[in-house]
Amino acid sequence: MIIIPARLASTRFPQKVLADIGGLPMVVRTAKAVAHLDRVVVAADDELIIATCKEYGIEAMLTSTTHKSGTDRINECANILNVSDDELIINVQADEPFIEADVVSSLMEKLQELQTNKEPYIMGSCYNSINAEAAEDPNLVKVVLDGEDNAIYFSRSKIPHNAGGGAKYFGHIGIYGFSKKSLNEFCQLKDAPIEDIEKLEQLRAIYHQKKITMLKVSSTGFGIDTKEDLARAIEIFL
Repeated sequence: MIIIPARLASTRFPQKVLADIGGLPMVVRTAKAVAHLDRVVVAADDELIIATCKEYGIEAMLTSTTHKSGTDRINECANILNVSDDELIINVQADEPFIEADVVSSLMEKLQELQTNKEPYIMGSCYNSINAEAAEDPNLVKVVLDGEDNAIYFSRSKIPHNAGGGAKYFGHIGIYGFSKKSLNEFCQLKDAPIEDIEKLEQLRAIYHQKKITMLKVSSTGFGIDTKEDLARAIEIFL
């Protein structure tokens, strides 16, 4: 199933998940982009989001207002729904209205393959190639990989540093996949100092030496992190 965590009181951009994009609230547009793939549930922290989703026929559930991360929020939702340990859960961010359905389905297939082969992982995610200019943007998270496409580190900074020349940059796409069992495991890990410094929850897994498997995809989508991003998104739908 697909769970979309949605928080109304965003620090950098309050109520952005309800911002209008081409006649639809952002969270609704995100949900509709992937609704044909599987069951979609929005895990929200405010009744206003719940009411908005229901208006457009999107299933939504109220969760705690105290969660530190979106992953903690989807875990509460999955627990309420009594999801089985081996069921796959895809976390699609509410501010990703341009998420491509084939990216989500590719991640689903990758995690199903890992489950079939009984390969350990705590989460899976996606990345694509970006240029050096895009890598300068702190709102676009970068990832460095090992030789088997597992994540070594994520940062808002431009990594790797190009001291020797020829650096390649990879942008992280804001989608995560878990089994229900690995989702519980992640949420039981202690907070990591680097997670708070970078404001990137996936660093909690790396800090605790857990495997994050990464899948390279082609994507032109982008998350809505700023009002400039929103203006760009609106232009696309004009």
